[in-house]
Amino acid sequence: MNKIIEVNNLSFEYREGLNTINNISFTIEKGTYTAILGHNGSGKSTIAKLLIGLLEKKSGEMSIGGMVLNEENLYKVRNLIGIVFQNPDNQFIGSTVRDDIAFGLENICVDPKEMDSIINEYAKKVDMLEFLDHEPSTLSGGQKQRVAIAGILAMNPSIIILDEATSMLDPKGKREINELVRELNKNKNMTILSITHDIEEAVFADNVILLNNGEIKDIGKPEDILVNEKILQEMNLDIPFSLKLTKKLKEKGIKVTRQIDKKELVNELCQLHLKK
Repeated sequence: MNKIIEVNNLSFEYREGLNTINNISFTIEKGTYTAILGHNGSGKSTIAKLLIGLLEKKSGEMSIGGMVLNEENLYKVRNLIGIVFQNPDNQFIGSTVRDDIAFGLENICVDPKEMDSIINEYAKKVDMLEFLDHEPSTLSGGQKQRVAIAGILAMNPSIIILDEATSMLDPKGKREINELVRELNKNKNMTILSITHDIEEAVFADNVILLNNGEIKDIGKPEDILVNEKILQEMNLDIPFSLKLTKKLKEKGIKVTRQIDKKELVNELCQLHLKK
């Protein structure tokens, strides 16, 4: 697979002599869903800002879509990336859902004659077609984030960065956005980078980068990374629900054959019940 993001020996500091990001390196393959997972203050959101050129690195190199991120390529790189931020209320530009999705299209000079079909296409993709003429104040947090994602999708970026995009949502809103992200992940032409402290989101990623105090602790598949209880506890992160339940079952003397995700866990419990 092609590497769409390459980060080599990257360092950054807000204050001189105090590295927020300390000499990290990682790559992200095109069409994958990667979670950068860490506690608050670990440097996750700083990485997102560095990748879109909102912050200037101290040292190292970043390449996006085969282009080195520098002053010359900055706007070309930004054209490849769409970002959804933490607070859904701070992202609405238009007075209606339709206007908000149209705003990004206007910025990239899409022909007005083509706008309606594009707006309808992406509003439908995020299940917000019937809300196109609604005002932002009438929407839930999850619906607002779906509109933000629709606005980004409409501009056809190669990479979507979700910067703690569910952290201010209620459980229903979180579930809606996480389901949408997993659906988008089926389109292997799109690369998704999720910045999160929620381990349950990271469970569904293709790859996980564990970040602690500006340094990478581990990189790998979630089924390998998220079962390391010792490292997760050292980083003040919770362990996945499925791992918690598996441990409790074992403590009760119920044999569980392997570490499994939530859906598999339900099936496993059903099988155990049938064997009684």
